[in-house]
Amino acid sequence: MNTATEQRAAAPTDEEQPKTPLQRLVSAQAFQILGVLLVLVVLFSIAESDAFLSVNNLRNVVVNTSILAIIGVGMTFVIITGGIDLSVGSVLVFSGVVAAKVMEALGGEGVGVSLVGALVACGSGTLWGLFNGVLVARAKVPPLIVTLGTLGMALGGAQIVTGGIDLRGAPTVLTDTIGFGRLFGQIPYLSLIALLVVVVGAVVLHRTRFGRYTYAVGSNAESARRVGVKVDRHLIGVYTLAGFCAGLAGILNLAFYASTTIAGQSNTALNVIAGVVIGGTSLFGGIGTIAGTVIGLFIPSVLQNGFVIMGVQPFWQQVVVGAFLIAAVYVDQVRRAAATRGARSRRSSSSRFSRPSGARRKESR
Repeated sequence: MNTATEQRAAAPTDEEQPKTPLQRLVSAQAFQILGVLLVLVVLFSIAESDAFLSVNNLRNVVVNTSILAIIGVGMTFVIITGGIDLSVGSVLVFSGVVAAKVMEALGGEGVGVSLVGALVACGSGTLWGLFNGVLVARAKVPPLIVTLGTLGMALGGAQIVTGGIDLRGAPTVLTDTIGFGRLFGQIPYLSLIALLVVVVGAVVLHRTRFGRYTYAVGSNAESARRVGVKVDRHLIGVYTLAGFCAGLAGILNLAFYASTTIAGQSNTALNVIAGVVIGGTSLFGGIGTIAGTVIGLFIPSVLQNGFVIMGVQPFWQQVVVGAFLIAAVYVDQVRRAAATRGARSRRSSSSRFSRPSGARRKESR
């Protein structure tokens, strides 16, 4: 084999050439899901343009997604590490119940009482997340089992405290400002809080050491440990973050509904996980973005809203979201398999043409 032939063989193929930023953007699953979301918006706009495209309706879609987006930020970190958290819906309920009880004991009204309730809800969620993290990282219990257990514990605890009856009567200042208040009369404060959490979560994930360690643990926990990452401590931090997000969502849920909605959160965890995975976060760990999560969470909200406007049974939403979830996981598996084959091919080519020239001449004979 002559030198020119070797150079041509060693040169990367078109598939192996580095991708431009635009190519990476277009090939990203989050970008493709954004296209699906836009298609859904266009279809519902054509079918029911007056109702679907109204300002009030679009605002409702955003508000309905806001609480899920806050939980989705924490869930994205968890799933990137290769874990799962099924308890977020129950932690939301428990945090709201505890906050409601504390605020009731303090008099039930006023800004100070509302602030204490918010701190109690966030603190309660944080403790549940810490409990999950310790069991996963220290006790080495699988995340699925841990969070399935705490799902029942948190929900059962909320029902014990309330006797299974929803608590009502959140402070008026809480419901009037956070629940239904709007900046300039148009932008819901609830959605602004969700936007702030999403932005902070994106910065932490993509621009800080904590975020880099999250990807490293999800890609290969043992390799991360060998280069100095304290994997157990980081996992505890990630699950604690997810618990904090669920606790924050609990006080916001209480402000919006003026009720603890004990029976209304049974599908919250599954809806959030579906949105995170549809948005491009891999269940196998190591891949994911906050932006993709937000896009993925908007799909169920748009579907539900569009079906209601068109008079379609809302049960179809679960069917379509389930199909999206299966498709997203399948696409992720295909991409991972293709990436693995490409890496093996490059290693094979590299090892072949890095051998001594005498060995290659002998092989050619």
